Amino acid sequence: MPGRLEGKRALITAAGQGIGRATAEAFVAEGAEVFATDLDLALLDGLDCETFALDARDDASVRAGVDRAQPDVLFNCAGFVHHGSVLDATDDDFAFGFDLNVHSMFRTIRAALPGMLERGGGSIVNMSSACSSVIGAPNRFIYGATKAAVIGLTKSVAVDFIKQGIRCNCICPGTVESPSWHDRVKALGEEMGSYDKAMEAFVARQPMGRVATAAEIAALVVYLGSDESAFTTGHPHIIDGGWSGQ
Repeated sequence: MPGRLEGKRALITAAGQGIGRATAEAFVAEGAEVFATDLDLALLDGLDCETFALDARDDASVRAGVDRAQPDVLFNCAGFVHHGSVLDATDDDFAFGFDLNVHSMFRTIRAALPGMLERGGGSIVNMSSACSSVIGAPNRFIYGATKAAVIGLTKSVAVDFIKQGIRCNCICPGTVESPSWHDRVKALGEEMGSYDKAMEAFVARQPMGRVATAAEIAALVVYLGSDESAFTTGHPHIIDGGWSGQ
């Protein structure tokens, strides 16, 4: 059904590539007025919507972006995947991971909620991961901890504002093909001595025998942003190719 997001204004962080870009394209196709943002403005080239730079780690930048977009739908996609166990993590790594993966969502939600409440409703979609409180993954200590925190943040926002027309959900993907994922495969390949071996290792943990496309995740964001999911809030939505179900 076309036009599933007709009449909605949507703000997307990290829309320059991967899931964020696929979501921006899907939202435009479904009739939303999209405000696609990224720290690197050049990555937004080619998107058929309004684009501007936004630093999810900066309060002033976030407030300015929210004031500009006045979103009915907020998709928090900005994040970073750290590699290593607790013994590899530095204080700076840990602080950066929580600032970008969790605190950024605190900033955007805090800025966007007043307008949503004034307009009588809104949908917030946060990017979590199957690697979180859902399932553990090797050498994803900081990442797993931050994405578990996103699930808790999501549930808290959902329950606090459920009576006021606000829905808040999060998405928990497995491995998704994206430029940043290929960078991680390359880095692991350098450790393993072969890019192909690293690729096989990533794919092997997905029971379906492949990784997800960004468009497959974007389709779930469209659903959660649309009125089709009007009875859905406060939940982590797992889309991991059966990884956590083994």
